[in-house]
Amino acid sequence: MNMKLNKVTSVEDYKIVSSFQSLRKTLLDDKFADRLEKPLAYWALPNDRRLPLAFLGRTIKDLLTTPFEELSATPGIGQKKISSLVKLLSRATKDHPPAVPFGIAELNDAKKPVAEKPRRGVTNFDPSVVSEALWAQWQETVVEHGVGREKLGRLAPSLLALPTVIWHTPLDQYVNHTVAEIRQLKTHGEKRVRVVLEVFYLVDEMLSSAASQQYLALRIVPKFIQPIESWIAQALARPELPTAEEIRDHLAIPLLNQIKVDAGDSIYELSEGRLGIEGPAQSVRQQAKKMGVTRARVYQLLEDCGRIMDVRWPEGAAWFAHLNAKFQAEATDADDLQLFRATQELFFPGKHKLTEEEDAVLAATAD
Repeated sequence: MNMKLNKVTSVEDYKIVSSFQSLRKTLLDDKFADRLEKPLAYWALPNDRRLPLAFLGRTIKDLLTTPFEELSATPGIGQKKISSLVKLLSRATKDHPPAVPFGIAELNDAKKPVAEKPRRGVTNFDPSVVSEALWAQWQETVVEHGVGREKLGRLAPSLLALPTVIWHTPLDQYVNHTVAEIRQLKTHGEKRVRVVLEVFYLVDEMLSSAASQQYLALRIVPKFIQPIESWIAQALARPELPTAEEIRDHLAIPLLNQIKVDAGDSIYELSEGRLGIEGPAQSVRQQAKKMGVTRARVYQLLEDCGRIMDVRWPEGAAWFAHLNAKFQAEATDADDLQLFRATQELFFPGKHKLTEEEDAVLAATAD
């Protein structure tokens, strides 16, 4: 029995040595010269098991020029860790970095049914399988396409998963850091690191798959923005003013839907009631009484709408200002501007909030 076990071990050792020598020959080819100075850790994944820690900081060139016997004699390095060394060297020969962090195969395969719809703001993104090689590819995409000034809050799938303190942090802040370094940054816990990696992944997915055309430019913005801007542009070009129903369908509701994505159901329902989408508009006093909180707390919650649009759609204030100018120049007493004014104040508040008198009028209307 022992002889059989030793024989199996000998065969396994032979396979490992043979694989190492084959990979050594491949990686020393001029084709892979750009990889020789990178550390072995460059191809390691956070969820890899039995990593040969003694080798991770050594360059590929250093490892390949070291006799296999010397590597296998390294303290703490057994057969399983030597096998991991071979696995990482194999990854270094691939044209594409290891890892499929978003379940890409499943998400992009239209033939496979979706078993369960993800909760709002939750994706299948797995930061534990992002290698340094894959991260370097995403960094390169951000730099090459000049999108480093874009803010995390602008591009994140949902602001619910993103701490407010980094909503306005530009991607540039991370392009010179490795994943390991980002995990060591102050206040960057796993939740925050996950969102940073996910945003870079999404940017790379979009820009890498887009055909390069010298006379065309790709604008990366949240999906809800383009239909609203297109509608406002058309409304500005029309001789007649938009109706209250059009304001409701093309401005208020799309913006409220985005608030639901970024702030959750509570603030969405509060904002919807404030605008009177499904019934009479509610005053802050009415909402505070209903919720059992102070009016100051209601104002605080509603202010999140403005903060969200400030990072999601900073250009929106100018679009609303143009539409407001049209109303001021062309509106008559017969035109109902209440919903437009309320929508503008909620999502793009000016220096002054609604006065107590205006809020009282709103309350009287609701009553």
